[in-house]
Amino acid sequence: MSDSETKTVGQRVKELRRAAGMSQSDLAAAMGRSESWVSQVERGVQPVERLSILQALADALNVSVRDVRPDAAPAEEVKAEEQPKSNDLDGLRVALTGHPALGSLFEQAPAEPTPSLDDFRRRVEEAWTLAHASSYAALSDHLARLLPLIETAVRHAPASERAELHSLRAKTYQVAAASFTRQDQADAAWVAADRALEAAELAGQPLEVVASLFRMAHAFMRQQHMEQAEQAASSAVSVMAPRAEAPACPPEELSLLGAMNLVLAVINAREGSRGRTHDHIDRARAIAARLGEDRNDFDTEFGPTNVEIHAVSTAVELGDAGLALEVAQQVDASGLSPERQSRFLLDVARAHAQRRHVGEATVALLEAEALAPELIQDHHLARDTIRDLLQLSGSRIPESLRDLAERSAVV
Repeated sequence: MSDSETKTVGQRVKELRRAAGMSQSDLAAAMGRSESWVSQVERGVQPVERLSILQALADALNVSVRDVRPDAAPAEEVKAEEQPKSNDLDGLRVALTGHPALGSLFEQAPAEPTPSLDDFRRRVEEAWTLAHASSYAALSDHLARLLPLIETAVRHAPASERAELHSLRAKTYQVAAASFTRQDQADAAWVAADRALEAAELAGQPLEVVASLFRMAHAFMRQQHMEQAEQAASSAVSVMAPRAEAPACPPEELSLLGAMNLVLAVINAREGSRGRTHDHIDRARAIAARLGEDRNDFDTEFGPTNVEIHAVSTAVELGDAGLALEVAQQVDASGLSPERQSRFLLDVARAHAQRRHVGEATVALLEAEALAPELIQDHHLARDTIRDLLQLSGSRIPESLRDLAERSAVV
């Protein structure tokens, strides 16, 4: 068997893209997909089995389907059970499409037994665990099963259970929104956050509404819609800040207020407003000091440690690499989720890259990859940082950096 016959679809796509003089972002744009998706295809993480997708790839690369996949049949049919599992959130996107429980409107009985409230609670908690570990393949499968079940259940449940089911539904959509945002799929994140907000209000849970606004603000930021992101966060802060002045303000409410101030800090940092950025960091720092511990209310991971992590991140956004590294030296993020630890190390790497510290930046990226491989190999900021480091290295690229670039399909 020749080398061309043994190459994977991903390897062929990578070679054909390079031959066409296209970057991954060029190919993604030509297909209407994300750069993350192209990266996953080239690394063999995202399988390409459907003929329609193979044809779209071929059209974008201006080659034949057989160039992409020599064994592709003109009318190829692949059994669902034979397809490798996707490592993207495509399955969850499909589950999010259309009405979530249309059969219930026509009085159709549920297709399968309805889980108990305890089971729903466990499944929602498991979803957040997968999200905090950046295990998006498993999360996509998990939520694609969970969402239809909980949407159907809330429409058939006795009145006494509906409020809690709406609350669990809100939490489920929040984890979907957070994950879509992290995977550069902000349009889907917006839809999920909006559904979370509606479910939270039906549950009679104002704080869950604010938590949904928190997810929505992140989706807007990912879309570069900073004015909308600021509106979502500021509307919550304007209502909650006066309430926080009360000595007996619940810690859960303080956590959300602090998290929203961190959102506003990031927005202002990206807009280059140094004074307002530091103002919101200081407000969040004061709230965190009042709490006195790292918490995870509404899965925001708000607390003193997360505030300092955001102080590092916003300093990097403002180009203050020295300040970012100075603050980072005082941070112990080991008590936070793998996703949060990995994102912190990514910001440390970005700061080192700004100061042209190739070795230190590479070490930070490798530590981050060990914690959350999908985040580092797919996140646009990680990939941009790797590209910068390759350029800074010139002809003397460290082997570890070269290997990381290969795993991330940057080269």
